[in-house]
Amino acid sequence: MKILLTGANGYIGQRLLPLLVEAGHEVVCLVRDPRRFELPERLRSRVTIAEGDLLKPDSLRELPTDIEAAYYLVHSMSGSNKNFYHSEQQSARHFAHYLDTTTARQVIYLSGIANDHDLSTHLRSRLGVEQELSKCKAAFTVLRASIIIGSGSASFEIIRDLVEKLPVMVTPRWLNSRCQPIGIRDVMHYLTNVLGNEACFNKSFDIGGPDVLTYREMLLGLAEVRGLRRYIITVPVLTPRLSSWWLFLVTRTTFSLAQSLVESLRNDTVATPERSIAPVVPHTCMSYRAAVELAFQRIEQNEVVSSWSDALSSGVMPRNYMDHIQIPQHGLLTDRQTLRFTRPPQEVLQNVWSIGGERGWYKVDWLWRVRGLLDKVVGGVGLRRGRRSPTSLRAGDPLDFWRVLVADRKSGRLLLYAEMKLPGEAWLQFRILPNDDGSHTLEQLAAFRPRGLAGRLYWYSLVPFHFVIFKGMIENIVQYGEAVPVTQPLAVPAS
Repeated sequence: MKILLTGANGYIGQRLLPLLVEAGHEVVCLVRDPRRFELPERLRSRVTIAEGDLLKPDSLRELPTDIEAAYYLVHSMSGSNKNFYHSEQQSARHFAHYLDTTTARQVIYLSGIANDHDLSTHLRSRLGVEQELSKCKAAFTVLRASIIIGSGSASFEIIRDLVEKLPVMVTPRWLNSRCQPIGIRDVMHYLTNVLGNEACFNKSFDIGGPDVLTYREMLLGLAEVRGLRRYIITVPVLTPRLSSWWLFLVTRTTFSLAQSLVESLRNDTVATPERSIAPVVPHTCMSYRAAVELAFQRIEQNEVVSSWSDALSSGVMPRNYMDHIQIPQHGLLTDRQTLRFTRPPQEVLQNVWSIGGERGWYKVDWLWRVRGLLDKVVGGVGLRRGRRSPTSLRAGDPLDFWRVLVADRKSGRLLLYAEMKLPGEAWLQFRILPNDDGSHTLEQLAAFRPRGLAGRLYWYSLVPFHFVIFKGMIENIVQYGEAVPVTQPLAVPAS
């Protein structure tokens, strides 16, 4: 079957794509920018990448029309409530119009359970998307899920942050709302088994695990899995806005996402028997505890396939951020360090590829944490996003308050672009270069393009710190994991 997959860069899409390919389907991935979509080698023979923006209907005219089914996995909660509601309806409307020009027999949408009264903007938006997609000629299948539990999911990571960071939690009343969490593995089962299943055509189903829990019970359940004792105090004075700030500052989420989530948490998201998928797709879902244990198992084995922070909405990057893939040649303030070394270059390269996250930044890590905290306070992404994997990187990955633009191990080049709040634009590049005598040189380049006088003052005020941080950082990257001393730096910082 030829399938169009939207949201292929997202948390769900990255996990669904290999399952579709392994099932023998030919998949067309719709992405805004092919440069930020890194396709695994094993999938390339059966996957086509198509460029298009659902907010720009003209960009959809060149998409294939011979598809047989489509998955709509597009969500956009990064803006204000009003903005994301409008953009989600508009995207769905454009997609429905495009589908009517194709031979598609079915479109599948992953939505949210919306059986409560007085729905949040987030859940009302999901219903609005359902209504727009239901207007197309293709049969429509909706799967409505509550909290999805899996390594890298936004809900799981937020719950994990709260439990692991706070022995005592002062929480708002929404912690008593009920939900029906479902494991990501079970979501994948349903998404793949409704495909082409005529019993699911023009139907909407609620999907959920066997447990109906309050958010309080979910927090305490995760604490039990981790062997932690936690205390939760519920108070009535935390308004939605205060709750959003509290969630934003304590966890790794963005403020806009925290705001949308907090508003949605006032609603119960529990499946109703009348909308059960069991009669048409029989399946036993794992319990909440089992889903949490599996998520931690994947994390410990470094097998996190996708993360919510992979999406651009986890930061402040423009959608055309890959245009920054080349560092500008003019108007820059720079700090360039080089260091020759004789150890195997792959060992140094792996140290470069492991930067940030749990490993840290190799020099005065507390200063990086302070910078991340200050960034978080002023509404930036901070350091808490960490990284998808402790040892591997790919273009588009978040890396603390950076975004990976280039991760080319073959040429030994890693290029990062800053997502922190700055009066300008910043890049950080690492390159391993061969020398004529068989040794290698690590080049580390920090580049900043200031915005006005404030940008220049910002850079020059940090020059004394740069001398300590960047010089020590390159030395420690080369030396990490090796007891043999290395040669002295070949160059001094320059601006």
